[in-house]
This record gives sequence, structure tokens and C-alpha cells, in this order.
Amino acid sequence: MTRAVSVRLDGEAERALRSLEASGLTQSEAIRAALIGEVRHRRRREELAAEVAALEADERDREEMLAVAEMMESLRGPR
Repeated sequence: MTRAVSVRLDGEAERALRSLEASGLTQSEAIRAALIGEVRHRRRREELAAEVAALEADERDREEMLAVAEMMESLRGPR
């Protein structure tokens, strides 16, 4: 089932819509693509944040990161 939605666009949103339409999308296609793209972007950001939290909670991984950082520091030449 489809649903019609009415929105008021500010200048930035209007320019973005025109840009998407210039790429060959209809107004409806452009708006749908933007909405779906935003949801995917937010989900990916949440997934990355969860992955970072899991890595930060992993004591062995943190120890390994510190060991690698120390090794890299020891390989660096004098300043």
C-alpha cells in the first residue's frame, strides 16, 4: 500500500531534490531513495557504534592494540 505525504522543503532540501531529479529520478523516486538511504545510513552508524563498543569491551583486543602501538613507537626513528 502506498501513502501520499506532503512536505515543506527548505532551500537546502529543495536543492538536494533538484539534484536527485537531475540525475534522472522522478520526484517520488528521489524522495523514496533519500528516505531509504537515510535509514540505511543510520542503521550502519548504529552497527559501527555497536562494533566499536564490542571491541572496546574486549580486553585481549585492547591489550593487542597497546602492544602494536608500543611496537610502532619503538620502530619510529628519533625526532
